Amino acid sequence: MKERLLLFTMLLCLTQICFAQSKIDYGNNAAAGKFYNIRGIKMYCEIYGSGKPLLMIHGNGGSIKAFEKNIPYFSKKYKVIVPDGRAHGKSTDEGDSLSFELMADDFAALLDTLHVDSAYVLGWSDGGINAIVLAMRHPGKVIKLVSTGANLWPDSTAFADGVWQDEKKTYDTYHDKEWTTKQEKNNWKVFMLDWNQPNIALKDLQAVKCPSLIVCGDHDVIAIEHTVLIYKNIAQAYLWIVPDSPHATLINHADEFNKKSDEFFSTAFHVTK
Repeated sequence: MKERLLLFTMLLCLTQICFAQSKIDYGNNAAAGKFYNIRGIKMYCEIYGSGKPLLMIHGNGGSIKAFEKNIPYFSKKYKVIVPDGRAHGKSTDEGDSLSFELMADDFAALLDTLHVDSAYVLGWSDGGINAIVLAMRHPGKVIKLVSTGANLWPDSTAFADGVWQDEKKTYDTYHDKEWTTKQEKNNWKVFMLDWNQPNIALKDLQAVKCPSLIVCGDHDVIAIEHTVLIYKNIAQAYLWIVPDSPHATLINHADEFNKKSDEFFSTAFHVTK
């Protein structure tokens, strides 16, 4: 009995060690990650799986790690390309400001560097904005896009009650502060991206030619009415308002989000409006 108990304990320890070793630290995985020279910056990017390319774009202040509940699912079928955006994560940026147009052009250049003619694109929050802007500025690069939690303009009409007001308090408190460290300056630059931008007119969405799945949670920081406007002004679009979901739909409802996004990528678009 003692021998069997000892064997069981050893097997349990071995299983735990193997599990710990197999758990991937997304965003900090040297086996999958590499720096690329992209338009004057060093952009960090990790690549997983094989198949049709799928570009994933994280949100404001985020990094590759935002997709830790999504990469394992999609990498079974797709070549998942997941970068840290300019001034985020491990990607450098010495400029004094950011724009969504600048960042979208970065992602197009990254695909060129990787010799990827076109890709499916999945973006969350600012990444959802970047997915839309990428499709507007580089239509040949985007096969289909999923955009969740995106907005078109930065005023209070785009957001759920109280969200813009909270951001205004931050702006009012710190807008004339003299930032001293490199990290402080970078953080403020990232904040100001969302305070001043995006500035996309509804008519501009006519430039999005690819099929699009427009998503938000019913408790998102983005107003549902604003998300509906995005959907209505993209010619080939589906709308998905996720019940009982906050801004992080792809995290809080990962299984459903992954499956529905994959189905959208995998099936032909049918006109619904």
